[in-house]
Order: sequence, then structure tokens, then C-alpha cells
Amino acid sequence: MRTDELVNLLAAGDLAVPRGVSLRRFATAVVIAFAGAVTLMLAIYGIRPDIGMAARTPIFWAKVAFPLCLALGSTIAVVRLSRPSKRVGVGLPVIVLPVVVLWVAAAALVTMAVPEARQGLIFGQTWRSCPFNILLLCAPGFVAMIWAVRGLAPTRPRRAGAAAGLLASSIGTLVYCLHCSEMSPAFWGVWYLLGLLLPAAIGALLGPRLLRW
Repeated sequence: MRTDELVNLLAAGDLAVPRGVSLRRFATAVVIAFAGAVTLMLAIYGIRPDIGMAARTPIFWAKVAFPLCLALGSTIAVVRLSRPSKRVGVGLPVIVLPVVVLWVAAAALVTMAVPEARQGLIFGQTWRSCPFNILLLCAPGFVAMIWAVRGLAPTRPRRAGAAAGLLASSIGTLVYCLHCSEMSPAFWGVWYLLGLLLPAAIGALLGPRLLRW
């Protein structure tokens, strides 16, 4: 059966779809993503030793808010894209807005800093490993999100794969905040974002193959 035929059949109401299937699949995938990221983080990296002190600062919660907002936007996007002929919709501005806000804050921070401090604000101490650490932490979530989307009816598999990858990496980044000691928005706006986009790019690349039905 071709995609357009199945879409027409679904629209006609000739197929009974169990209620709550999408919610159950994505809830399961989110639990796997979070549990898998926490397990890997604890086993490989560990929680930063000053987490208690860091958690009392507003900048720490700003760091946490960034992947949390992206997780919200990518959840909206992937849920919509898992349905026939749906578009990203409101998920797109929810994803884009925190990136723009972060870049504005990062630009202001770097501009106001003395020239000799700017490189440190952007590169920090862990720029070489940060994106790949996020990529590793999101691996269980990536598999789980692809499983969740594959069991539904995406008709835009490349976009659905990208949204699934972004949701997995958002959860991985959220967990990574418990380990990472980088506290510069300029650092997050480059290296966290790169770590977030790598799984999204992999999802977009593999989506047409993995989400074919």
C-alpha cells in the first residue's frame, strides 16, 4: 500500500487506531532516553562535584532551561510529524526562540567581555569533547525515539527523523548539564548546539530509511 492510499484510508475512517498509542510510545521513549542518558552519564562522566553550589545560581538554571525548551519544541514537532501529512507547526518557533535568545545573550556577553577573555567564553575547557559527549548520551534516546515514530504513521520521514533526533539530544543535553561545568552562554550557543544538532542531522539522514513503511 502506498503512502497516499493509507492516508486516504485513515482519513476515511476505515482503520481503527487504538486510542493513546502515540502517547504511550512517546512516553516510553522519553523514559528510555532519560534513564539511558543518566546511566551513561553516571557510568562514564559522573556528576560535577560542585552541583549543589551550582544549582543555587541562576546561570545554572538558564543552562538547564535551554535544552528543556528544545525538548518541549521537539516533542511537539515529532508528535505532529508522526501523523500523516502533519507539519512541524508551533513546534518550530518553540525550537527556534530559545536558540535566538541564547545567541543574543552570548553575543552580548562576548561583546562586553575584555578581548583576552572572549576566547575562553566561547571555547571553555571542553569544546573538543562536549558535542560528542552529548551524542553519546543521547544514543539510547535516539533508538527509542526512532522506534516510537516508526510505529506510527510519518509521511515526512526526513523531518520526523530530525525531530526525533533533536528530542533525544535535548534529553541527553539536559542530563549532561549535571556533569558539565561550562557556565558560559557563548559556549552553550556553539558547542551544546552542535551536540544537539548532530543527532538531528543523523535522524534526517536516516529517516527515509528507518521510518519507511
